Amino acid sequence: MCLLDEVLEWSAQRIRCRSDSHRRAGNPLRSGGRLGAACAVEYAAQAAALHGALLREAGGLAGPPLAPGRLASVRDLRLRIARLDDAPHPLWCEVVLIAGDSKLRQYAFAVGEEHASTPWVAGRLSIVTAPAENSTG
Repeated sequence: MCLLDEVLEWSAQRIRCRSDSHRRAGNPLRSGGRLGAACAVEYAAQAAALHGALLREAGGLAGPPLAPGRLASVRDLRLRIARLDDAPHPLWCEVVLIAGDSKLRQYAFAVGEEHASTPWVAGRLSIVTAPAENSTG
């Protein structure tokens, strides 16, 4: 499942993405025909995963090759709206790397409507990764 449509900009410390998937009837996170605001955490987690992949590709994460990461925690979650699916404009999602290495990355995140200056959903998340298993022998 890929919820993000494009990367608007990225650096070693942050990534900002755009998405229209919140308005699609086929969004796999919909329940009862609705997309609750807490689903914004998945948008942020995907942006963090993409940021980690871009960092690895650019040589910004030291250590052995990484296996896929897992969302380990969400903290300080703030929901300012109830639903994402009734937003008429694309969403923006930004994650900012707070701390990280090849095993754990912590991000602050914010998700909002493209033309809104205040994020609708914000918080912090942690992504845990493990070294890829050695397949030799």
